[in-house]
Amino acid sequence: MKNIISIILVLFVFSACGGSKQSMQSTDTGNVPDWYMNPPNDPNFLYAANTQTSQDMQLAIDKATTGARSEIGRQVETKLKSLQKKFTEETGSGEDAQLLQMFEQAEKTIVSTTLSGSRIKKQKQIKDGKMWRSYVLVEYPIGAANEAFLKQIKKNEQMYTRFRAAKAFEELENEVEKYEQFKKGQGQ
Repeated sequence: MKNIISIILVLFVFSACGGSKQSMQSTDTGNVPDWYMNPPNDPNFLYAANTQTSQDMQLAIDKATTGARSEIGRQVETKLKSLQKKFTEETGSGEDAQLLQMFEQAEKTIVSTTLSGSRIKKQKQIKDGKMWRSYVLVEYPIGAANEAFLKQIKKNEQMYTRFRAAKAFEELENEVEKYEQFKKGQGQ
């Protein structure tokens, strides 16, 4: 009798764990826009698609737009840090030897760029139960990307020129100071 109760209890627990699958199956995936799965290719624009969810429709749109703009930022400028560690050790000898290995990898991607001129090209919102799913396609004109790149180069050139001028004035002041010290040493 105890075995039958145990079996019924186990079956009850397994059936309770499977209850959440029904809400997952009811998600409507047939409304995914084609442009989300296959963003356009255009030599004059960079494109990125993103999807996000929220209970608030506008927040879902904002999250998807930010995600798409971040992807375009990664296409324009990415700083990547990577770390890999590998450890291999063999203990014992002959056929009794054991080879132990460990591998770790960590990556960090940082995007910091200005996307003047980026805009939402297409968007679609779908209500899924209590949640809104927003699909967003953002476009960024390559001309604007090139213009921003040229501005950055000019800004860097101006900063470098200012740095060089400051160094030149510093060298000049050092030379004047040396000359003043020399004059004092001569009794003048």
